[in-house]
Amino acid sequence: MILDKIPELDDCMTFSSALDDLSAIHRPACAAMVWTRDPLPRFQRWIDALPPDQLPKARMILRPEAVCDALLDIARQHGTPECSERDLLIEDASALASIFGSVMNSPYLRLRFDVIDTNACRKFHVDAVTARLVCTYRGTGTQYGLSENGHDPERIMTVPIGSPILLRGTRWPETPLSGLLHRSPPIYGTGETRLVLVLDPIEGPAAEAETAYIN
Repeated sequence: MILDKIPELDDCMTFSSALDDLSAIHRPACAAMVWTRDPLPRFQRWIDALPPDQLPKARMILRPEAVCDALLDIARQHGTPECSERDLLIEDASALASIFGSVMNSPYLRLRFDVIDTNACRKFHVDAVTARLVCTYRGTGTQYGLSENGHDPERIMTVPIGSPILLRGTRWPETPLSGLLHRSPPIYGTGETRLVLVLDPIEGPAAEAETAYIN
């Protein structure tokens, strides 16, 4: 995979095709890490063709090891067709949850599978979390860039589809002032529907009463 990079990002971002490099988020001055990978063509054709109401949608708090069974239930509830491509989606999201939980040493995760056809989070920002993993399985990926003097980035880059990005949030200890901001791409009126996995680390479910359910 060839990425169009901004040289100024070299000091605060890591791009790697190696799974083990997700732990780079712990390196000093690393504000974000992108695991570059290409989705399987047959998987991408399948998920791009699914009617939006059959895409899995969920918000929950659970242990990383419980993600697979929970997503199987969610897929059944939304009528996601049973096939090898559905299994690939669930297995990949479950693997990302396990890896992210390990990298962040987090016993619980806040998981969202969002089906988006509007301008959700279209303003550039830093998330009010310790760290966040975002993986777009369908549609335009997360957009990011460097801010100067609090302004929106002049050059905007897009994370490739299927490539997870791991971002430090405002609650990260000793967060570097990198100026790296991100947003969801503005898609309202385009007819595009995105499917996005979002994972946040949490210590436990006690303070998360607004979440749909806990597993």
